[in-house]
Amino acid sequence: MATTNTTGTAVQDGTGHADIGHDDYSLRRVPDGARYSWGSVAVQRFGQVSALSQFLLGATLGVGMKFWPAVLAITLGAVILEVVAIFVGIAGMREGLSTSLLARWSGFGRYGSALIGLIITISLVGWFGIQNAVFASGLVTLIGGPPLWLWSVITGLLVTGIVIYGFTSMTWTAYVTVPLFIGLCVWSIGKELTKHSLGALVSSAPPGVHLTLAAATTLVAGGFIVGAVITPDMTRYNRSVGDVVKQTVVGITLGEYCIGLIGVLLAHAVGSDNVLTIVYSTSGAVGTVILIAATLKINDWNLYSSSLGFVNLADQVFRRKLGRGTSTLVIGVIGTILSAAGILNHFTGFLETLGVAIPPIAGIMMAEYFIVRRWRPVLAAGRADGTIPASVPSWVPATLVVWVAASLIGEYVHWGIPALNALVVSVVGYVAAGQLGLTKGFGQDSGKAEACASA
Repeated sequence: MATTNTTGTAVQDGTGHADIGHDDYSLRRVPDGARYSWGSVAVQRFGQVSALSQFLLGATLGVGMKFWPAVLAITLGAVILEVVAIFVGIAGMREGLSTSLLARWSGFGRYGSALIGLIITISLVGWFGIQNAVFASGLVTLIGGPPLWLWSVITGLLVTGIVIYGFTSMTWTAYVTVPLFIGLCVWSIGKELTKHSLGALVSSAPPGVHLTLAAATTLVAGGFIVGAVITPDMTRYNRSVGDVVKQTVVGITLGEYCIGLIGVLLAHAVGSDNVLTIVYSTSGAVGTVILIAATLKINDWNLYSSSLGFVNLADQVFRRKLGRGTSTLVIGVIGTILSAAGILNHFTGFLETLGVAIPPIAGIMMAEYFIVRRWRPVLAAGRADGTIPASVPSWVPATLVVWVAASLIGEYVHWGIPALNALVVSVVGYVAAGQLGLTKGFGQDSGKAEACASA
């Protein structure tokens, strides 16, 4: 096992070799002394939402909807995201555990949580590579110089280097990139809107094909649902329920409304959903570089949560205690190579399909932790002394049935909002299974309880 000091910096892994970077309590609880003020975590949350993809989302809504319907779509989508993020975030904060680790005692068991770790790892390392390719292509357009594949290697390794050193280095990155991004937004919209009447933009017809409210809300909620589900990876560093609520409401609301609505207005102003065109036409090359750099603040979390899922997978399936820093380096290099080779662009459909399995994970975890509560006493018993439970069920068959059923509904039932449909079905299904006594785990796996930080 990796031993750590009080900051979560790994000293050696399970093989006795030195690890790199910070382990960040990947297989243990985050102790009270290692937690942060809510503002430090909130800037990370806002950084996740204030990204190139959010501008693109707003612009997409803008070309297909009038202003006020777009506001309604953003509101509905943001509410869905905030509800999910707050509830799973509170569970993560109370227990000090990452998403895939918490899932062991939130309805999924040992192998179910390993499957979650696998899905999170594949999904997020895939999006890491795709976002990295977008980042690199933007730099090729603006700066030129090295070929696209070399820019992909440079940007991929840059993000990997930040994530190796964990939450602390990611926080400092957010302190730099988030204010720059906010400044860009104010500058961009202010400069462009001086050429137009705000009233005219708000009342103008969309320049593109009409987008329905249900479709738009699905875009908003679906665009960040994975980020909402992996909220415990972030909120395990929070100190109180109030901190979780404040950071979520402030971060997601500001991100969705400020960045999204700027995208809507700019799309109406220039009649295009091309984000780089919109920003370049209003703020020039420097502003565009800042906007692309903001991709760092979503891509570092893609890689960070992917590394946590991978460490949990290795621990549960292969019984190997891997250092999070080393795991980050390995999967970061793999994602970077795939990005540079252009391979991941052919797997976008697969990653989107895989994403339908993510919302039911949050639904089941919320239903177990707050309603059924079968394993809450076990978790609470170890909370006082900073250990994780010594035993965990190997499988919870009812959970797998509910998970698959909810995922299929999210994929094939197109009425309403698919992500919300899957979420609601997973909650109702798991609660019903709990009431019928079907959530009992099988194949109890016992072992020594692990403290949150070894001496």
